[in-house]
Amino acid sequence: DGFLYAVHGDGGSGNDPFDNGQKLSNWFGKILRIDVNTKADGKNYGIPKDNPFVGVKDALPEIYALGLRNPWRIAFDRKTGQLWCADVGQNLYEEINLIEKGGNYGWNRREGLHPFGAKGSGPVKEFTDPIWEYSHDVGKSVTGGTVYRGKALPELDGHYVYADYVTSKIWALKYDDKAKRVTANKPIPDPTKPVLSFGEDEQGELYFLVVAPNGRGIYRFVK
Repeated sequence: DGFLYAVHGDGGSGNDPFDNGQKLSNWFGKILRIDVNTKADGKNYGIPKDNPFVGVKDALPEIYALGLRNPWRIAFDRKTGQLWCADVGQNLYEEINLIEKGGNYGWNRREGLHPFGAKGSGPVKEFTDPIWEYSHDVGKSVTGGTVYRGKALPELDGHYVYADYVTSKIWALKYDDKAKRVTANKPIPDPTKPVLSFGEDEQGELYFLVVAPNGRGIYRFVK
């Protein structure tokens, strides 16, 4: 849509003690959306008119979605335009979300699909649950990727490829838009390297990034 999206974690410290994830008065625990092609109100950017909290009292107009703990990579599906977000958990669960305008993803009332903390909540209409979670028995820090739309690996077409930084595991997640549920979560051979981030080229081919003292830290996916 020509706008810039940016993410902020909840501000640090365990349990989000200042409840930043649920406050519209700050940018912590949010996804922001701004127009970098205009300037307004003394800022070097403008606010898209259809941002969900424009005109809402005491709400920052840059906010696009809220209730996130530590969004570790967001990406758009280049075919559908759907925004995906992997959110790193604190105690027990890592999660993957489909981001909608104005959506509240529950932190710090929810971690994954589960109540969290003293104000923990069960499923309620106010909160949008993740489409996928995994426990810390499986991995401990999700690294979000993107939906594969390249041609070199047709078996991955339409799959959201993501990883776990701590365990170096990589998966390809298939989500059925019509059924509104995950239909597959295929493991990809472990690269034995902690994946920091993913990227794609103009053709939609997929790459991942690792820490590399020798500078050789960008890898591509092949059969």
